[in-house]
Amino acid sequence: MRVAFHTLGCKVNQYETDAMKQDFREKGHEIVDEKDMADVYVINTCTVTAMADKKSRQFVRRMKKQNPESVIVVAGCYSQINPEDVASVEGVDIVTGTSEKNMIWEYVAKFLEDGIKQVHVKGFEELDTYEDSGFLTGSENRTRAYIKIQEGCNRFCSYCVIPYARGNIRSRSLENIQEEARRLIAEGYKEIVLTGINTALYGMEESRDKDGIYGVEKAIAAINQLDGDFRIRLSSLEPAVVNAEYVKGLMKYSKLCHHVHLSAQSGSDNVLGAMNRPYNRSEYMDIVKVLREADPLYGISTDIIVGFPGEKDKDFRESCSLTEECDFVKTHVFKYSKRPFTKAADMDGHVSPDIKNQRSEILHEAGKRAAKAFFAGNTGVTARVLIEEFDKNLGTMTGYSDNYIKVYLDCESHDIFSDYENTFVDVVLTGAYGDGMKGEIHE
Repeated sequence: MRVAFHTLGCKVNQYETDAMKQDFREKGHEIVDEKDMADVYVINTCTVTAMADKKSRQFVRRMKKQNPESVIVVAGCYSQINPEDVASVEGVDIVTGTSEKNMIWEYVAKFLEDGIKQVHVKGFEELDTYEDSGFLTGSENRTRAYIKIQEGCNRFCSYCVIPYARGNIRSRSLENIQEEARRLIAEGYKEIVLTGINTALYGMEESRDKDGIYGVEKAIAAINQLDGDFRIRLSSLEPAVVNAEYVKGLMKYSKLCHHVHLSAQSGSDNVLGAMNRPYNRSEYMDIVKVLREADPLYGISTDIIVGFPGEKDKDFRESCSLTEECDFVKTHVFKYSKRPFTKAADMDGHVSPDIKNQRSEILHEAGKRAAKAFFAGNTGVTARVLIEEFDKNLGTMTGYSDNYIKVYLDCESHDIFSDYENTFVDVVLTGAYGDGMKGEIHE
């Protein structure tokens, strides 16, 4: 069979798609691009926003139109939250939630036998066991590999449907994480990214080790001791889970990148309280202070929601000021989206779409100013950059610094890029450029 995949949403979804591809490939099937004619199309969905739901439905229709005789499988968070809605979309043959993705091959085989539509979705309260997908042999990205270490969330922020889509927290075994990292490093991957639904919750079900290590630090420590020229990046840390003291303890790991995605969600204490985020602005800034004391050029990216129910102009201005005060390397701005099962959906004071759009544009601009300030502070610095891609239109090769600056280097040809691809290069950063900085190789 020819099998194509389309992935929406987060890095966990991408990791799980890679695992499904590997499963089909090992069973002798050909993986093709989603734009190609395929016998089976698997759509791995997201449900963080209403727009994500809409995009999932659009891709079902697009794939079915591409090959009306194909088998359409819809998996993931949208399926988990609204299995009946997904099953009712014309053309859908198999529906699975966020569990049993490693069973999709078997479900497809059964459908080819009897042609009966299938729905395999457990209740979220049943999602309590970590389902290991084996060891991935790497992703389609040749330089950076993701390792899923954790599943589920029990924070229940008032705007977020993900605990209902992913279930309770459960962690992958430390031995499996370390072994997957070892194999990926042996394959030549230079950056290992630890990811999960709420990465900071990794191992929180367990007590501290005798040396005081607990939580995601255990996974970092296990990989940090492996041999090889590589670096470790955390996909995110949640200030709702960790505090400044915990983050300070992570500074001792030599291979851990000086970058973290630290979701603020708002700069207003009033809004943070309504969101059920168990920290305030001051506590968030304490974490930022610890990071920047360890390294003034520590890269911090963030998420901020605009238009949360009850958000006043003053609250919004506090989010803007937080963005510029922190000099975020990247600010992801989301317009609040009403989600099923969440407390925020029933709150008073919902903000109009027009105001959400206005606030989104203003915060985007604040985010750009913050990034430019961060880039200015890095100008003249020599950074270690992992070379990843070649852009023939720009005449550049690009890669990311340890602190998550996208760096552009002049490059005349793909042949020259090939000499540098998937290598660490010392680069003098010369100034802001596009969404990152220009640089020159340090001779």
